[in-house]
Amino acid sequence: VQLQASGGGLVQPGGSLRLSCAASRSIFSINAMVWHRQAPGKQRELVAVITSSGTTTYADSVKGRFTISRDNAKNTVYLQMNNLKPEDTAVYYCNAVMVAESYWGQGTQVTVSS
Repeated sequence: VQLQASGGGLVQPGGSLRLSCAASRSIFSINAMVWHRQAPGKQRELVAVITSSGTTTYADSVKGRFTISRDNAKNTVYLQMNNLKPEDTAVYYCNAVMVAESYWGQGTQVTVSS
């Protein structure tokens, strides 16, 4: 599975961005699609998960501000990010998790700054 992340950019604090992760094949049977992020000098952290059944999970730091969703018809997963904060600045990666395999996209930079 090839994953193409897009939608990053520079936004002011309080602003919004929507990230997209387009897969090269159907995501219908993929166990979970995950967004991670890695800020400079920090370890990569899990941001949000959506399972094949639609169950979602979020890191505490983004609950209430970020929403993960999937469009199986478009083989795409989204991360809607609202009320962005400077501490959300990071490279965001999408990840497809299956029983015995895991695939990663190339990352998209999100910078939150005034």
